[in-house]
Amino acid sequence: MKRSSLLTTVALLTMASPAFAIEKADVLDTYADIAAAKYGDSLIMAQRLQTAVNALVADPSPENLTAARKAWLEARVPYQQTEVYRFGNAIVDDWEGKVNAWPLDEGLIDYVDASYGGPSDENEFAALNVIANATFTLSGTEIDATEITPDLLENTLQEADGVEANVATGYHAIEFLLWGQDLNGHGTGAGQRPWTDYALANDCTNANCDRRGEYLTAATDLLVSDLEWMVAQWADHGAARAEVMTNKDAGLAAMLTGMGSLSYGEVAGERMRLGVMLNDPEEEHSCFADNTHNDHFYDGMGVQNIYLGEYIRVDGTLVSGPSLADLVSETDAALDAEMQSKLSATMMALGRIKTTAEAGFAYDQMLERGNEAGEALIMGGVNGFIDQTRSIERVVTSLGLDGIAFEGSDSLDDPEAVFQ
Repeated sequence: MKRSSLLTTVALLTMASPAFAIEKADVLDTYADIAAAKYGDSLIMAQRLQTAVNALVADPSPENLTAARKAWLEARVPYQQTEVYRFGNAIVDDWEGKVNAWPLDEGLIDYVDASYGGPSDENEFAALNVIANATFTLSGTEIDATEITPDLLENTLQEADGVEANVATGYHAIEFLLWGQDLNGHGTGAGQRPWTDYALANDCTNANCDRRGEYLTAATDLLVSDLEWMVAQWADHGAARAEVMTNKDAGLAAMLTGMGSLSYGEVAGERMRLGVMLNDPEEEHSCFADNTHNDHFYDGMGVQNIYLGEYIRVDGTLVSGPSLADLVSETDAALDAEMQSKLSATMMALGRIKTTAEAGFAYDQMLERGNEAGEALIMGGVNGFIDQTRSIERVVTSLGLDGIAFEGSDSLDDPEAVFQ
């Protein structure tokens, strides 16, 4: 057969064959597989943090404190990419507050600067300092905190007296214990907790170094066990995976709810726009470590990799499969192109914040009143998230999904309410 005839035959066969249809179930499988990989990576990195924390407590030194801080920063990279699983998945929502609650009244945990203040009408335990107090009264009950354990943190201190700001567990409690308060305001620098806060005997600074080590160890151990639990939920027969797969349209709705709510109300609103409005460095998501630029960047990446159906694991391997992008492009290629373009634009804006912060212009400096360059950088990210949310809404309509509501924020929807 002549080559031209062969090519014509192949072309005719291709035209006659139906295009490969993207199945909703396959898209949901990819979504669940990426969840399993992200939470698995979060667990791996938390275990590395646990090793570094144990080394610090066993042998306090400047080097071991630096290593523990580095491990904490690295542990945040995969975890932040999991936040897109919030809002649409009840199993994640009910659990997430244990590991990533923010902001926190750090005086509940340890010593704070005099400028921090004491108990308030909103929070009687804002300056409890459980590390310095082995016994205390909580809601009329005498609490024995002689031994600081994961159980004490999780079941007694976390949201003590029903106050959400009483955050005793998770990444940000550990962050505070590694860095201490950032007392620089809009100036340069993160928290400067000395390594001697974990030293023994006469080398100990700020008292109670043994109990501080107990708290740090207990909080880190609890983080690891909490992540182990979540990894199991997304395993082959896990409850979270099963819930997503039970109803295909509901599963797709969960995906899009997470993408839209994280983009709009949570990150664009509560974590970024609100800080610009209040010009408050305490509005940083990782205010002790000055790591907020990475928090926002990896949240944005989490949204993008769910839409594209691909995630690069901490060991460099790629997890990928049929995606929302594939599903959307089957019916509306232009909308898919729009969605991908918006996601890329947001990541570019977040990348500018990240690059600038790593060059020395920190996020809390960007928040200073009158700092036009800083505000422009942050608002670039805010506007990118808002813009991509509008495209996510169009994806919802394109897929014929009903009853989806994204999280809002007063900072975006009713700015005057912020100051009331």
